[in-house]
Amino acid sequence: MSAIRRMTPEDLNAVLGIEAASFGAPWTRALFEDELARENDRVWLVAGDDDALVGFGGIMLAPDGAHIMDLAVTPEARRLGVARGLMLHLAREAADRGVARMTLEVGAGNTAALALYASLGFTATGLRPRYYDDTGEDAVIMWADTARPAAILAAERGEDLVLAIESSCDETAASVMRGGTEILSSVVATQVDFHARFGGVVPEIASRKHTEAIVGVIDEALERAGVTLVDLDALAITYGPGLIGALVVGVAYAKGLALGTGLPLVGVNHLEGHIFASKLADPELEPPLIALVVSGGHTSLVHVPAWGEYHTLGSTLDDAAGEAFDKVAKLVGIGYPGGPAISRLAEQGNPAAIPFPRAMLHSGDYDFSLSGLKTAVITYVRKEEAAGRTIHLPDLAASFQAAVIDVQVAKAVRAATEYDVRHFCLGGGVAANTALREALRSALADNGVRLSVPPFSLCTDNAAMIAAAAHFRLTRGAFLELNAEATASLPLGV
Repeated sequence: MSAIRRMTPEDLNAVLGIEAASFGAPWTRALFEDELARENDRVWLVAGDDDALVGFGGIMLAPDGAHIMDLAVTPEARRLGVARGLMLHLAREAADRGVARMTLEVGAGNTAALALYASLGFTATGLRPRYYDDTGEDAVIMWADTARPAAILAAERGEDLVLAIESSCDETAASVMRGGTEILSSVVATQVDFHARFGGVVPEIASRKHTEAIVGVIDEALERAGVTLVDLDALAITYGPGLIGALVVGVAYAKGLALGTGLPLVGVNHLEGHIFASKLADPELEPPLIALVVSGGHTSLVHVPAWGEYHTLGSTLDDAAGEAFDKVAKLVGIGYPGGPAISRLAEQGNPAAIPFPRAMLHSGDYDFSLSGLKTAVITYVRKEEAAGRTIHLPDLAASFQAAVIDVQVAKAVRAATEYDVRHFCLGGGVAANTALREALRSALADNGVRLSVPPFSLCTDNAAMIAAAAHFRLTRGAFLELNAEATASLPLGV
């Protein structure tokens, strides 16, 4: 981005040249001189260096809004981000002076400018027919809350302060993060004790507990970070996929905060959050990469050619990996959540003791199926009990775990090879499984692929990963409107 600073009278020769090359009826020197003299209600900026200015822009300030007076860029500097930079800095100037809204007019046929302004959070609100005298072209009226482009600028500078909320399943979480990497606080209220007696998450209980916990969790996250709502640049919320009742609690609360504070709201896909958990833990992780997200509700293999671009190669056709662990653990009575319980037992068992099936190992695609494996475990348990034999739980746990891991590792390696990536990341609650981590690390290393795995605290659902993903989405101006709804089956990439 070109350097941006305040316009001075010494800049006017260059400014007039840019103006004449950009408009059929350009402003005069006298008009610009009058504008520069009005420091109380005008802000004029230039882009470039002292020897070669490449653009300029100005706003008129009023108590109820800021209006874009003029914006122009030299032909050779167009589409290089100069106009975007000027707009972001003008919005920051308006926001710093307490102005909440910006307005502008743009030619209805100027598709590039319309797209630029839309990416900065501007919305078309009306039309002025034949507004431009020289061409007779209509003008589109657009407006935006200054907080939106101001937040984008803060994110691009790495200075944004984001409060993120996560409530997609059975953890109520909030985190405050600066610049997409600095975790100032991360608070998680778990509901494990409430669901343990049922051997799995009960959606109605989850929703109720989110309602009870969300205010305290957010207050604690702000207090630990040493900030208040006034200090924030944006809010972020998981709006899918997940349990719809649980999602609604977080989304409704985040909308209320956004409406009450005027802060922009960023919506994050829960699976994207799990992918960014690896990026948060490993700054060197960069696309193109393959991501394996394995949790209580998801088992997905994803190709990521660039941040924000996701192609799901395959997913579970029935049970997710974490769900299968929970069901098997419940079957043999070793507690909830099942993943940690089975993992601990498996350390003492023989993974080759019981020949459980490797479902879809040779299917030729990247989908997964675990219902057949779960049925095989049930059949084995019932057969052993009917025969009066004692089941050796460590062997059962190790054999079941190996059957799950073998398929996931095989498909992960094949995907990394087919898409010729050198980076692979593992995310989700099941990513905390030590055996899966080590099996993936070893198999991928043999193929020259580097594995990134979050620390255990970032594997299970948390809001820090949502804040990291929100920072990236902020730089792209990807805001969530207040009429958006929580979506239980939100596709990755939306």
